[in-house]
Amino acid sequence: MVEIENMKRSNFEVLGMCCATEAALVERILKPFHGVKYVSVIVPTRTVTVVHDVLLTSESQIADALNTARLEASFRPQGEINDGKKWPDLPTMASGLLLALSFLKYIYPPLGWLALGSIAIGFPKILFRAIASIRALTLNINILVLLSVCGTAALQDFTDGGVIIFLFSIAQWLETRATHKAMVAMSSLTSMAPQKAIIAETGERVDVSDVKINTILAVKAGDTIPLDGVVVEGKCEVDEKMLTGESFPVTKELDSLVWAGTINLNGYISVKTTVLAKDTVVARMSKLVEEASSRKSRAQRFIDKFSKYYIPVVVLISASIAVVPAALGVPDFDPWFHLAIVVLLSGCPCALILSTPVAIFCALTKAAISGLLLKGGDYLETLSGIKTVAFDKTGTITRGEFTVSDFSAVDDISIETLLYWVSSIESKSSHPMSAALVEYGMLHSIKPVPENVENFQNFPGEGISGTIDGRDIYIGNRRIAVRAGCESVDCHVQVESHEISTQKQYCEPTLVGVFSLVDSCRSGALEAIEELKLLGVRSAMLTGDSARVAMYVQSQLNHALDIVHAELLPHEKAMIIENFKKDGLTAMIGDGINDAPALAAADIGISMGISGSALANETGNAILMSNDIRKIPEAIRLARKTIRKLIENVIISIGSKSAILALAIAGYPLVWLAVLTDVGTCLLVILNSMLILQEKPKYERKSTRPKYGNFLEDKTVTLLDKQSNGDENQGLLSAEKCGRVL
Repeated sequence: MVEIENMKRSNFEVLGMCCATEAALVERILKPFHGVKYVSVIVPTRTVTVVHDVLLTSESQIADALNTARLEASFRPQGEINDGKKWPDLPTMASGLLLALSFLKYIYPPLGWLALGSIAIGFPKILFRAIASIRALTLNINILVLLSVCGTAALQDFTDGGVIIFLFSIAQWLETRATHKAMVAMSSLTSMAPQKAIIAETGERVDVSDVKINTILAVKAGDTIPLDGVVVEGKCEVDEKMLTGESFPVTKELDSLVWAGTINLNGYISVKTTVLAKDTVVARMSKLVEEASSRKSRAQRFIDKFSKYYIPVVVLISASIAVVPAALGVPDFDPWFHLAIVVLLSGCPCALILSTPVAIFCALTKAAISGLLLKGGDYLETLSGIKTVAFDKTGTITRGEFTVSDFSAVDDISIETLLYWVSSIESKSSHPMSAALVEYGMLHSIKPVPENVENFQNFPGEGISGTIDGRDIYIGNRRIAVRAGCESVDCHVQVESHEISTQKQYCEPTLVGVFSLVDSCRSGALEAIEELKLLGVRSAMLTGDSARVAMYVQSQLNHALDIVHAELLPHEKAMIIENFKKDGLTAMIGDGINDAPALAAADIGISMGISGSALANETGNAILMSNDIRKIPEAIRLARKTIRKLIENVIISIGSKSAILALAIAGYPLVWLAVLTDVGTCLLVILNSMLILQEKPKYERKSTRPKYGNFLEDKTVTLLDKQSNGDENQGLLSAEKCGRVL
């Protein structure tokens, strides 16, 4: 336990890191440290995250180790965002000044020796990095630059040597400035929650890490909520845009849930904390974004593996071009040596290596800002090729916010007794329908007593059951009627309702009541499905509810859904997903525990985040932090744009290098042009990738009011006895939510 308490997660800004080849250098420097448990490198933002034992390895020791290799590392406290280097460092500027003055040699020849001074000033930093790379057995850009500078110096071409050193030094500064916006965007996600909280009772400001569960905090108007919790006093409107991507304010009052990182727009509230700082939604989201950014996509893994062998091959080819002509006694040796240097510089794979992670990082950050968390770059590639999107109904296409529109007894049992049974059993379930039934009971002064319920069982896709007052009560749809042995109940008529049935001793199971529930389509559901059609993606709805309910939802959506499947058990949803996958990549969107098998079966499972069940969040490959499913087509559009950027970056990287090599082979081995092309290509790749951050969402959600009105909703299929009632809009408490009395 003591060891766990000593573990700390520290972030370092490493401005001297150029590309993924130096990421390997960082890992090899830090991993041997005693006490370092985990190292994560995010190249696009020059960020290194280290989990370490503070008693064995301090932040300063980690920074010093990285700076030994001249990686310009510094510790970045939680919540702080550095402005970045507004100007290049002094050696780089001095090197550039001397290099510029050396070009006056055409007026006064002795000034050409200033280029040697330019090399002398900038060379040590490259030399130390190259030595650190050699010690770590890592062949990277620093060694290529070192060899190139040594080659030009051997030819006494000091001007080209100075150009190489200055341009590579200035390139790292330019790349840092170019990626600063991406770093700020990520920091806005990982630093949303404040580091201080106000104790309501004393008014004392304390660190959020010191706040315990069930502590009452004060949150004033304009303040950011420091921890997840429940409102115990006051009323206000909260801006949850940073968490969900939705710009409209949400009213919070007594018993409302609030989340860290959201802003109290007006009013005063007291919040009772429900989690520690490390377990808040925003903390888990930040960790997920960091892990996703450090996790390599398939394309990135391929390019990194390619570069692992590519750099040694380039060095060998360059050496052969320099050595073979010399061994053969070629009279004019200088052109061959210049060609070897150009090959060495053009062989630098930095632009190619950066082409993937920067684009993936920008896309993951953009998606997170809009409220969709992807657990890795692989899922962006999957989203770009999606052919089918399958939706669960309740809580996904519909709001999942039920109200009871009818509740009546069928047998000689009183309505109060029936409500007591149902609300007590339903209080042990987490389904939205259960909350509606419990609330309905409370409105009729019936308080649930869950501790009186025994043998509680949940039957996914069927209903629930429990024993209360010595009676076995089954509440659910037609399937649970069979489970309860209610074959005597007439099952020919299906309506949008639920049933409860009870079985008396020595008697058949008996239908004892019926109820109906009202739910509504989510705002934006139709727009989301229509957008998928425009993208060439077919949509499907998979639900455990009755066919009648499913078709009613389809009619409310103007029959926009391409495929509708009803009366499905969880494993049947997974089987349908497997069938969809035969026609192409398939996504599944759901929010409940019943969706977990389908989410796992899909090529990419997207769970409804804050409202979704914990199991769904663990199973899904992505989390939709809001309930606006219009973000799904937006995510597909973003993924496709990202893949286009990846292709553009690779073409830019390979095309520019190929042009320089072709020019050199044609007899124009221009070293300065090779360096300038390499630097320019890296910057162009970064800037092209960052255009992803400029993507604007097509829809801005303005209101939560349902667009399509209300409809009768059944979490299950209900049964109506022919002789009991002919009204098809009446729900039943029968065999689906069947109660058995023994």
